[in-house]
Amino acid sequence: MRRRRNRGAADMSDSAGEVARLLEQSAAALNQLHEQARTIADIAEAVAGTLRSGGTLLLCGNGGSAAQCQHVAAELTGRFKLERRGLRAIALTADTSALTALGNDYGFENIFARQVEALGRPGDMLMGLSTSGGSKNVVKAFEKAEEIGVTTVALVGPKGGVLADAADLCLAAPGDTTANVQECHIAALHVVCDIVERELAD
Repeated sequence: MRRRRNRGAADMSDSAGEVARLLEQSAAALNQLHEQARTIADIAEAVAGTLRSGGTLLLCGNGGSAAQCQHVAAELTGRFKLERRGLRAIALTADTSALTALGNDYGFENIFARQVEALGRPGDMLMGLSTSGGSKNVVKAFEKAEEIGVTTVALVGPKGGVLADAADLCLAAPGDTTANVQECHIAALHVVCDIVERELAD
């Protein structure tokens, strides 16, 4: 029978210190996010305007950003805090049959662009999440969106990247790590959901 190794007091102290350091790092990034309150408000107003006029919010990103896209789409089609009508939001990351078929037939860099071409219409909005600001499949989706008249919003990291220049609106979130940037993204998106929901509540 395998015995668990007893951790000494010094080991536990080291772990607690690392936890405190990481939490302080997260808090510092979120604190800096306050400086972009105006940008977040502008994004919320743009999303609300799109949905109010009957448009659809399309969302795309990879990995943790893909999960955040699905999270936001669920908050809008379902509810965030208030009872109200469902709002039109689609995460382009969620359909595994589409993603695998499009990746197989057109290449991974086109998995979102093809969906934007199929589902996007003038008056819609595409929101792309990329901590690097340069994810090829998100960049391609933005190119397709511009081609067909879909407004674009980018959530990127502090360096901005290609998407910062390509987007109609951009939040370049602070953070020293990918995790910190993603924490800022979801915090900002929760604020967006809150504002959009209050503006569009029946």
